Amino acid sequence: MERVADDGGSIFTRPVPGTPLAGIAVRMGAVEAILVHLIRRFHYEIDELRKGDAVGWRSPGSTRNGLPESNQASGTAVQVRPGHYPAGTRGGFSAHQQVVIRDILAELDGVARWGGDDRKVDEALFYIDVKPGDGRLAKVVDRIRDWKDVPGRGAGSPVEVTLPKRRDAAKAMEYRQRKAA
Repeated sequence: MERVADDGGSIFTRPVPGTPLAGIAVRMGAVEAILVHLIRRFHYEIDELRKGDAVGWRSPGSTRNGLPESNQASGTAVQVRPGHYPAGTRGGFSAHQQVVIRDILAELDGVARWGGDDRKVDEALFYIDVKPGDGRLAKVVDRIRDWKDVPGRGAGSPVEVTLPKRRDAAKAMEYRQRKAA
């Protein structure tokens, strides 16, 4: 956890290319690459975000201890439109939007988790779900960074989330993450 952002620590406000967001305060490095990618796909494929629609880092005293939202204090979580998807309620996303969320999580190889799968539901919350140094983190980040060099790859590129291979991967990831809740 860090007490401040943008002040010499490891949490800084980073741009989210292709969106009108002024930026998002997240932990630099791998976490940044993953959460920015996730927000970009949300913006392109689920619902267009507007300035102020995503909240990253929050001071430790402003999060509830023991809940996944406390990951925001370490810069490893974001909330997308928290007022639209209040904690404790389900059903904020349509069936198709949930398919896209599941596809994003599968694409990220389970290094990110959706608060909609937690026992204490928070559909606005997305957070890193592996410990620092987990090998999947670097592997996923390398894949995201490689997409920048290939036209038609990565966030903003057409993704057919209903392809059987993608749906199978998304369903398997959903099963694993819900089981771990």
